[in-house]
Amino acid sequence: MSVEFDSRSQLAAERLIAASLEEDLHDVGDLTSQALIDADATGSVDIVARATGVLSGMPIAPLVFSKVDARVTIEERIPDGTLLSPGDVVATVSGPVQALLSGERTVLNFLTHLSGVATRTRAFVDAIAGTQATILDTRKTLPGWRDLHKYAVRCGGGANHRMGLFDAVLIKDNHLAAWREAHPTATIAEAVRHARDVSPTCEFVEVEVDTLEQLADALQAPPDMVLLDNMTCDQMREAVAMRNDTAPEVLLEASGGITLETAAGIARTGVDRISVGGLTHSAPALDLAFDWSAA
Repeated sequence: MSVEFDSRSQLAAERLIAASLEEDLHDVGDLTSQALIDADATGSVDIVARATGVLSGMPIAPLVFSKVDARVTIEERIPDGTLLSPGDVVATVSGPVQALLSGERTVLNFLTHLSGVATRTRAFVDAIAGTQATILDTRKTLPGWRDLHKYAVRCGGGANHRMGLFDAVLIKDNHLAAWREAHPTATIAEAVRHARDVSPTCEFVEVEVDTLEQLADALQAPPDMVLLDNMTCDQMREAVAMRNDTAPEVLLEASGGITLETAAGIARTGVDRISVGGLTHSAPALDLAFDWSAA
């Protein structure tokens, strides 16, 4: 599959690369490589998969080595989004040995982490295959990593939720509680209408509910989407039926404690979207490594 590494992702990567190299090298460099490796020595390494998973982050490798030593070249063999098997050679990196060693850990830190997110996403996507539901990420990302995390989710076959607080409206329970301090008798539908009036250019307006009564209220607006928070599968089926009868254009999103074991059952209720914070905040790294090859 082809996944665009867009300008936002590249800018995020460049910022993180600068911080990563600064904390690893400071203004001194790689003391071990400088002590043991001749400055003129050249060589090649293969980036190899040690486990099954989905590749993500390869566009970052040349960005790293461009900062370490512009003489390093990378022959990419497998594109991001590909399902890897143990032993697959992802790319071959060639150039000054000191540079290869100095950039190794930074490159692998990006690749193993982002490939882990992509792999976790693919597991959820596969779990709900055959249903109409889509797997989405959340804002549960590390500072500075959001664009890259969301790129990795796309590599895994998932879709992106809003990028941040700036591009869409998602009215959650705390927003409603705070708003009702000034509007104690207001309905959820009124909150949705108000948000749409004051944010006409936002990508979408979504509201969170945790009861069917709240859903019935929200659908009177209606919002673009409704987030069904921590509902049971029986409740979600009732929610889908209510939506179909009242406002069939509204998308329903399940969220809250969703696991690989529960995702398929949730998808079969008829919801349109399933958002999973664990795609980004709990994905284990995928094992990739540098293997030396002939110079």
